[in-house]
Amino acid sequence: MKVVIGSDKDGMKLKNLIKERLIDMGYEIIDKSEVASVDFVESTLAIAKDVLENNHSLGIAFDGYGAGSFMVATKVKGMIAAEVSDERSAYMTREHNNSRMITIGSKIVGEEIAWNIVKEFLSAKYDGGRHQIRVDMLNKMA
Repeated sequence: MKVVIGSDKDGMKLKNLIKERLIDMGYEIIDKSEVASVDFVESTLAIAKDVLENNHSLGIAFDGYGAGSFMVATKVKGMIAAEVSDERSAYMTREHNNSRMITIGSKIVGEEIAWNIVKEFLSAKYDGGRHQIRVDMLNKMA
């Protein structure tokens, strides 16, 4: 699976730590911000566009609080994203909402919680079924 990641300057340290761990686990990483982006808008747009072009990829954006990247991601037509600060929400947003992207605030969660969030998000599979009605509604909105 491809994992598309990126960050602004506030999320760079956490992004790089998660990137190394994902590489060690065998994930293919596409880093949209090898050098810190000036702000979260640029990096988040790059992640969202890449994820939407590849059906088998998921995205993770890092910034200071997660909220800015979340707002940007949800403005991109076809992108379902969630701002996440705990492991259960990371798993459930993928399983029930078919989220293709999460945003994480580096000033909100520490390294180990962030790592657990990423593992849960990437391990979850979309359930479909009764949840598809909501996903269809979300896709009609933006």
